[in-house]
Amino acid sequence: MNRVGTFAAAASGLVLLTACQPAATSSAQAQADTDPHVVAATDIAAGRYIVLVGGCNDCHTPAYAQTGGAQPPESEWLKGSIEGFTGPWGTSYAKNLRLTVAGMTEDQWVETLATGTGLPPMPWPSVKAMSDADKRAVYRYIKSLPGDAGEVAPAALPPGVAPSGPSVKMG
Repeated sequence: MNRVGTFAAAASGLVLLTACQPAATSSAQAQADTDPHVVAATDIAAGRYIVLVGGCNDCHTPAYAQTGGAQPPESEWLKGSIEGFTGPWGTSYAKNLRLTVAGMTEDQWVETLATGTGLPPMPWPSVKAMSDADKRAVYRYIKSLPGDAGEVAPAALPPGVAPSGPSVKMG
């Protein structure tokens, strides 16, 4: 075999070996594929499920708590609440998540949920523990919600300042 033939045979072998190797993936992608996450027909369906079982509506949907858990129309979900949560920290209000996601990219949402802090009753440790795939699914679900986005929820009040509207006394 001459030099050209030897080179061609070696190159063919190399191509065959390369084809048998698994595709290279980034460590971030490999981690995302192995992290526990909700699997559903679509990301939006997964996000909806997470919102339901995660109790997001309990605080972030107007008057949800007063209904005893009866499901309001989905067009009203996650618009925030004027009902405050009062405790040693003052009074906090659940944000309008529709307006929140409208003002940020999906990556910003994931970063916010990964590093966020805030007042009770927001369960930040649980939110931070969510996989990035689930955080993205929730973002996509919120972006898909029908109806108007609603109004901005009231700002938190410091300790000692009484809320002017309804509030739930905690701790």
